[in-house]
Amino acid sequence: MPTRKKIGLIGAGNIGGELARLVANKELGDVVLFDIPAKENFAKGKALDLEQNGAVLGYDSHIKGSSNWDDLKGADVLIITAGVPRKPGQSRDDLVAINLPIIRDVASNAKRVCPDAFVIVISNPLDAMVYEYKRVVGAPKEKVVGMAGVLDSARLQLFLAREAGVSVKDVRTTVLGGHGDDMVPVLGCCTINGLPVRQLIAKEKLDAIVDRTRKGGGEIVGLMGTSAYYAPATSAVAMAESYLLDQKRLLPSAVYLDGEYGYKDIFMGVPVIIGGKGVEKIVQVELTADEKAMLEKSAKSVQSVIDVVKKAS
Repeated sequence: MPTRKKIGLIGAGNIGGELARLVANKELGDVVLFDIPAKENFAKGKALDLEQNGAVLGYDSHIKGSSNWDDLKGADVLIITAGVPRKPGQSRDDLVAINLPIIRDVASNAKRVCPDAFVIVISNPLDAMVYEYKRVVGAPKEKVVGMAGVLDSARLQLFLAREAGVSVKDVRTTVLGGHGDDMVPVLGCCTINGLPVRQLIAKEKLDAIVDRTRKGGGEIVGLMGTSAYYAPATSAVAMAESYLLDQKRLLPSAVYLDGEYGYKDIFMGVPVIIGGKGVEKIVQVELTADEKAMLEKSAKSVQSVIDVVKKAS
């Protein structure tokens, strides 16, 4: 008999709450909004508020706040936001020492209650956290991804649309590499309703947009005093939805590379097809010499943080 899917959201903060709202509103499944025991009532209150919101909007997903890992038993999807968000002046890499014990605890518990879940990691530093999750759980590479490329591509998409004076709906973008200041916006893959973006926007404007995209997260941290949450949540839900509904969307995601693009034993953002089996295909994009050099620089940045994680093992 058909049963509802179960989506576990680890962390009931700003991103977790928005994730719960989006998942429920789309009726992708029932939600367990999980947090540490000290925040259990907060998670329960947010869950109750969202269920009451469903009575107004007409969605019928069940939402439960919890600090009990057993409530996540058999979860189909796990989205991990747990950890300390960035503060002004902090780099994502500064968060390694703080968030590494958290991701290890999450992974250890997930291995016990939902080892087969499709896992999307949002916690920063993203590429290192998703690497450590996979290592601890021993999950197949098809089932563990990091949310970064969808968000970074969305930021680039918005900035290009505003500069060109066109609808954001007509812009398509791809950002590769690590989720940091060395990310690689691939302008050769960026189009406006099929037209190459370089034909419509001057080089100096494109250079400025690329720079703003790379610093997009920091720009919001500087303005709000904490990390973004609306766009990150929506980006993760797009990935979860593609898995749950077998949509086979082509989405830039941080995935485990085993020789693709010339890199091994590293999580980094590349275009992938996400379907009902998880990461079903890693798509190799033809890069220019400059883009290859930028990707190599980004890979070195990611590797340096992963090396810190390995030493702390």
